[in-house]
Amino acid sequence: MIKVNVKKNNHKIDMINIKGHANYDEYGKDIVCAAVSSTVITTVNNILSLDKTIEHIQEKDNLIIKVIKEDNNTYKILDNMILMLYELESDYPKYIKIFEEV
Repeated sequence: MIKVNVKKNNHKIDMINIKGHANYDEYGKDIVCAAVSSTVITTVNNILSLDKTIEHIQEKDNLIIKVIKEDNNTYKILDNMILMLYELESDYPKYIKIFEEV
């Protein structure tokens, strides 16, 4: 299962931790992992192309995205990513779970 932990401060995303594997299908054919990966990578690249308002750390099966500079565009893009991940969670509840800490 992919676990997405979203930490917020004053209702704004402060940090996101994404870890695990969906195990929906075998490696290379897992559409849930592919959807999560493409959503997250596109989001990170989008934000970094605008400004260096986040830092991201990838270690094997764990990705941490941390907001290092407050920016409304960054928050909007991250909120959009979380909404897309919630859609995946709705469609594949056995394979992705989102937790939010406020």
